[in-house]
Amino acid sequence: MRATRITDPADDRLADYRDLTDVALRRVLEPEGGLYIAESAKVIARAIAAGHRPRSVLVQEKWLADIEELVTDPVPVYVVTPDIAEALTGYAVHRGALAAMHRPVLPAVAEVVAGARLVVVLEDIVDHTNVGAIFRAAAGLGADAVLVSPRCADPLYRRSVRVSMGTVFQVPWTRLPEWSEARGALHDAGFELAALALADGAVTLDAFSARRPERVALILGAEGDGLSRKALEAADTVVTVPMAGGVDSLNVAAASAVALWELRAR
Repeated sequence: MRATRITDPADDRLADYRDLTDVALRRVLEPEGGLYIAESAKVIARAIAAGHRPRSVLVQEKWLADIEELVTDPVPVYVVTPDIAEALTGYAVHRGALAAMHRPVLPAVAEVVAGARLVVVLEDIVDHTNVGAIFRAAAGLGADAVLVSPRCADPLYRRSVRVSMGTVFQVPWTRLPEWSEARGALHDAGFELAALALADGAVTLDAFSARRPERVALILGAEGDGLSRKALEAADTVVTVPMAGGVDSLNVAAASAVALWELRAR
């Protein structure tokens, strides 16, 4: 491991970590530039264990020993003070370590769902916190894979990775094509498509669970707008979570946890 102490936040070697609070810049650097940012030694460890390769690591002295145990390849490790880290990124790096990771090539849908019995489909969910929370629920409650729509927020975005506690590296995932193609691909793989939504004629989650198909693709929609018309048309069944207290629905991440618990393998 090559550890280099840097005292100037303008150093060109730190360009991957600069101005991470600029949303527009992150959208260019992370999804399109072939990189994503992993935050904390635990998350970096999970990324490396999943076969992802770090391009470099930014670490504070306090956490250097933890990073030394993880990074065995000739990857540059830049050691900075907390003040330099905050000046560089625009926020306090409380977990002490960031890694600029090479973005892996996404696998084909058929590869991801092969052998799966329960997959989660995220349609156009734009909140990175919700995406990360759904991945954590998927990992903890036994979903076999996650599929995300073309316009869904990036699971490898820094906030998504952090909220997921690194489970985005644990649960197989990839992007779906548009519904005109995705519906047939999932049906060909033997899945019944169950859309979680408020709709006339929807069956309750417990009723659907009582006749649970062998293979289920659970479709979750965007915050506020819910599932698109095309997603509802693609679904074989519309499922709803029975609510009380005058509340009509749950946050999408909370709803995913409820549904995954009910549909878990028994």
